[in-house]
Amino acid sequence: MSVHLLDATEVGNAYCELQERVAQLLNAQSHEVASAVVPHCPNWTVFNVLSHMVGVPEDVMARRMEGVTTEAWTQRQVDRHSSRSLTELLTIWHNTVADFKPLLPSIPQPTISQFVFDQVTHEHDIRHAISLPGARDSLAIVAAEGFIRDSLSRNPDSRIADLANSRVSGFDFVRSLSGRRSVAQIGDIGLPVDVVAAFIQTSPFDIPVESVSE
Repeated sequence: MSVHLLDATEVGNAYCELQERVAQLLNAQSHEVASAVVPHCPNWTVFNVLSHMVGVPEDVMARRMEGVTTEAWTQRQVDRHSSRSLTELLTIWHNTVADFKPLLPSIPQPTISQFVFDQVTHEHDIRHAISLPGARDSLAIVAAEGFIRDSLSRNPDSRIADLANSRVSGFDFVRSLSGRRSVAQIGDIGLPVDVVAAFIQTSPFDIPVESVSE
């Protein structure tokens, strides 16, 4: 296994902790937060992002994997929950995870880490949208960082591969390599902007034009 990836059991634990954490966060808010626009996902609200987060394990268990990771695949997750309330969606998520948890150990690396990377990315997209930052040193962030470093290390471009050894770490590293930091912010934390941009061009993300305070 890659030196960058956590043990799959730890990654599974990171996901279960994340699900409980985000559910508690949203349960404690008024239901109006569901309609808040998520700046990092400009066509989605908090409710839409949560629908995607719920929809991924649903689709994995139902083996609805055609077009996995494409916009069409994620949009179907959003659409099928569009008539739910926030409370209903959180209940569905809780029940889904109860069934999904036993399957987590069977998901191979790096797929399980990629899954947690996606989920924790959206956790912090939601936190930014509702102005409630936190959990920046969570196990899910550690798992996501491991996934990114592993992905970087495998890149055929030696400049990009060398980013896997960057001394920048943690939350800022994850957010910078997932299209959540501007050029100025990437440079300010000491990452080579041109190399990060080259990596992000190969991903589904874009570097935001404006700096993001979160």
